[in-house]
Amino acid sequence: MVWRAGKILVAGWLALIAFAVTNSASAQIVAIGASNVAGRGVSSSDAWPAQLEGMLAAKGRHVHVTNAGINGDTNAGMLSRLDSAVPDGTKIVLLDRLGGGWNGRRLGQGSQTAELVAIEKRLRSRHITVIPMWWGPALRGYLQPDHIHFTPEGHRLVATHMLAPVLRALR
Repeated sequence: MVWRAGKILVAGWLALIAFAVTNSASAQIVAIGASNVAGRGVSSSDAWPAQLEGMLAAKGRHVHVTNAGINGDTNAGMLSRLDSAVPDGTKIVLLDRLGGGWNGRRLGQGSQTAELVAIEKRLRSRHITVIPMWWGPALRGYLQPDHIHFTPEGHRLVATHMLAPVLRALR
């Protein structure tokens, strides 16, 4: 009888460990934004969220970075799809604070600053760490011929700059 109870206890612990390991890499990080998150004009493996996931794995952090970027998205669009794009269990959101606002202005929807504030407020109310997507003047040298979208090297530059703050947030 004791042997059987011990076997059940061990099986329970193994199931719990398997559950934890299986869920440790599921949608822990979500990158949300417009075309420079989605990776317009480059392969999905060249987009910065995928490159960041690879960099994290190289550092021993086996987490999944979900790419929730949509070409042409606006801050209003991101806000409307926020709950479906950022599932329960997400620890960190990497937020494109510029692309969606630029697209909104381009479409005559104004600056959409209120939507951006609402996105961040909703994520923080869910106890999700928000890290703004890195943008810097150096990216001007890594644009595709349309002068808007990053080359694979530009995506690598973004991922490289995002690595340190993401590693800090994962601690």
